[in-house]
Amino acid sequence: MDSEHPSIAHFRTTLTALGGAGRIVVLPDSVHTAALAAEALGCEVGAIANSLLFAARQDDGGTDEPILILTSGAHRVDLEKVAATIGVGQLRRAKPEFVKEKTGQVIGGVSPFAHPAPIRTYLDPTLRQYDVIWAAAGHPAAVFSATYAELLAMTDATEIEVN
Repeated sequence: MDSEHPSIAHFRTTLTALGGAGRIVVLPDSVHTAALAAEALGCEVGAIANSLLFAARQDDGGTDEPILILTSGAHRVDLEKVAATIGVGQLRRAKPEFVKEKTGQVIGGVSPFAHPAPIRTYLDPTLRQYDVIWAAAGHPAAVFSATYAELLAMTDATEIEVN
């Protein structure tokens, strides 16, 4: 696969190392929302696991900690609820530069793992209802398939209600 994008190749290596058995699919560039990805994959929008990076800050100021939330494409994240649940003062959407620095990937292509350093990760248990879940594979046009159990194990995530 000489023509494979380097970020997808890196993701593929990490997926294999983690024991992932799912397949990686490169979608058309025009597929940039959970709804469009679901349509292209022939699945429900809820089976798309959005990998959303947030910046968490304690009330005392300090530096931002990256928090990754894997949520169903059918959900919005309730930032106040999640911040209270995980014990941070404030949770807000991360800026593109922060996302790239912490994940090594760009918004729209953030995978659940294969980051330069471990990121505290949370998983929306609503995804459990789907036999197959699709998540980003390190590039905005690439996704991979996994079961809920595989995703939970590969990410070492904590399950929390996000909405």
